[in-house]
Formats: sequence, C-alpha cells, structure tokens
Amino acid sequence: MRRKDEPNAEADSLDRRIAAAEAAQARQTSGDSQRAMAQGYRFVGEVVGGVFMGVGLGWLVDNFITHAPPWGLIIGLFGGAGLSIFAAVRNAQRMQNEALAKAGQSPPVPGDQDED
Repeated sequence: MRRKDEPNAEADSLDRRIAAAEAAQARQTSGDSQRAMAQGYRFVGEVVGGVFMGVGLGWLVDNFITHAPPWGLIIGLFGGAGLSIFAAVRNAQRMQNEALAKAGQSPPVPGDQDED
C-alpha cells in the first residue's frame, strides 16, 4: 500500500505531458497568427463597411437630392462594394510585399515572367 507522501510516477508523467501540450499550444498561437487574424478581420470590416457606406450615400442621394429611387441606392451599392474590394486587395498586396521583405525575398515584379 502506498503512502500519501510518496511521489506518484503516473501523476508526474501526466503533469509533464500536460506541460508539453501547453507549450506546443503556446507556440501555435504566437503573435504572428494573432496579427494575421486581426488583419483578416480588418479586411472583412473594410469590405462590409464600404458596402454599407455606399448604400448609405446612395440612399441619401435618392431621398434628399435626386428623388429618383432606386438608382442612387444601386449605384452606391456597386460603387461601395467595388471600392472597398479594391482597397482590400491593395492592402493585401502591400502586406504581402512587407511579409516577403521581412522574410528576405524580393517582391515579384508585375508582368515579369520568364519565357522559355
């Protein structure tokens, strides 16, 4: 029969495995992954915000300036969506170039393809 003050080998082994799993989890959720998730949320916010801004401006134009609905709303919707997607793609390209520069690679030159 085991005494209470004797160390338990199984409990120690379990503690070591839990500590190793926690350390592996901490490495996986590093600052880079948090930063990438924040940038993804920012892109979604820019696109959704741009669409809502375009719809809002189109509604204002329809109701207070031209009194010819729904053309202002439709143009605002497509204009806001297009501009917000353009801005998101531009920011994504900028961030990709920054990541490549940080990794030590030069960014690709548009239109520069090797021909065999």
